[in-house]
Amino acid sequence: MSNETFHLGGDLPVRRLGFGSGQLAGPGYWRARLDTARSTTILRRAVERGVMLVDTADNYGPDVVEELIADALHPYPTGLVIATKCGVVRTGPDVWHHAGRPEQLRAQCEASLRRLRLDTIDLYQLHRIDPDVPLTEQLGALAELQQAGKIRHIGVDTVTAEELGRCLAEAEIASVQNRYNLIDRDSERVLAMCEARNIAFLPWFPLGKGLLATGGEGGVLRAIVEVAHRHGATASQIALAWLLHRASVILPTPGTASLAHLDENLDAAGIVLDADDLRQLDELTMPASS
Repeated sequence: MSNETFHLGGDLPVRRLGFGSGQLAGPGYWRARLDTARSTTILRRAVERGVMLVDTADNYGPDVVEELIADALHPYPTGLVIATKCGVVRTGPDVWHHAGRPEQLRAQCEASLRRLRLDTIDLYQLHRIDPDVPLTEQLGALAELQQAGKIRHIGVDTVTAEELGRCLAEAEIASVQNRYNLIDRDSERVLAMCEARNIAFLPWFPLGKGLLATGGEGGVLRAIVEVAHRHGATASQIALAWLLHRASVILPTPGTASLAHLDENLDAAGIVLDADDLRQLDELTMPASS
């Protein structure tokens, strides 16, 4: 029940558990992490397992991951949604800069269309709001691209509730991508706004940068391990299952560069948490040492 279909933007049906491609880039999102053959195997396995939403960004590599996706999956299967991002320029490992001027966004869109071999990008997300460019100009540029048929739906990434309100006043927003997971819930207000408007909420770091995959450092998050044992599952599977149960608008897109971990993540869709599980997990918060 937890991986039912969600209609992204109201018209793009996707299974809720997708695939995030950031881990196919190397450390700091720089260059490629794996050889092309291994990346291709992971991407094709994700689609074979029923993934309908692949999330990427032009600055993963940069450019590299979009090209890997096209090489592995084009021509794309019917119903596969490719989401990518704009508004950030990466100049080195973990080094990036805002790039939200309209001419930059238009150029980034055209480049992503070429690399992904698409006529229209299904979901185009503003990776970060550029503080030096009026928001109306940034979203206005995306709206123009939408009207021109270059993109289908607009999303935003890493926004406060107040910023999301401003975005909604400027354009129709189909998705929000914020940091959110079992022990990091700073975006609850944003999630509530998405629920009220049926806006897709794509949590990044759904496994807390790996912390939730082990149940927490030193067993701090014993509740996750306890629930996992009851279900014969891993801690990471429980963390993903919790997201799928938390709200029907949540579309987790966990990333991995491991075929085994990919299968493990996708198997989380079959885990049904009961009221006792959810009560135990809902009480968790970020460890004080983090």
